[in-house]
Amino acid sequence: MRELLRVVEAPRPCSYLPGEVASLEYRIIPEIDRNTYASMLTRGYRRFGIQYFRPACRGCCRCRSIRIRVPDFRETRRYRRVLKLNQDVDVVIRAPELTRAHLELYRRYHRFMEDHREWPHHDGRAQSYAQAFLLGGEGFAREVAYYRGRELVGCAFLDDVGDAASLVYFYYSPDWRDASPGVFSILTQLRYARERAYRYAYLGYWIPENRSMSYKSQYQPHELLLRYPGDDEAPVWAEPTEAASTGVAPPPTMERNVS
Repeated sequence: MRELLRVVEAPRPCSYLPGEVASLEYRIIPEIDRNTYASMLTRGYRRFGIQYFRPACRGCCRCRSIRIRVPDFRETRRYRRVLKLNQDVDVVIRAPELTRAHLELYRRYHRFMEDHREWPHHDGRAQSYAQAFLLGGEGFAREVAYYRGRELVGCAFLDDVGDAASLVYFYYSPDWRDASPGVFSILTQLRYARERAYRYAYLGYWIPENRSMSYKSQYQPHELLLRYPGDDEAPVWAEPTEAASTGVAPPPTMERNVS
């Protein structure tokens, strides 16, 4: 692993919970092997490009890292209905790429979410897209592209680390919304993990009070990270009933903080 920077950002308004203050620990890692990244996933880190991050908030522990136990996951009647509803969708799994179709769909999705969910404005530039989804992840980054006929209608990003999958991000055509594309995409990626006999699928952070983040707990059985451990601590994951009585403590204060 080659790490260029590790900092905790200064407190700022939280993007997910109005009225709260948030800080993220950021690590800039241009080179990493999949085993090291797998270990970082167990410690609550996520990845966009060469940026690896996790919550480091003081006074709040409502962002919970969540992972699905893939061998024990079962497709319910509702999930089977979603799969049937999308049986006309073709799935292509490949290395991430950027085309005009990708960028136009990405921009449409964000414009829709700005109106529908009051998301902040997103510039949708090709450079920003490439930095988030094309940089880093050599050897383990995957794009899950969804097509209806020849039309790209959705795109998910998946990190494949050998015994686990990390579901990174998903955007889709607003015209596809009535067919539950988000559920379909997660089910598709869980099937990918199950076919490879993976133990876990990481869904990022679960925030019960946030509409865009609360849905993740419906995928069961799942586990929650009890706290974000320091470098000399082992991560501990637990069933939701056990985790409910335990707050997620922030990681210890680091020497190189952003002032």
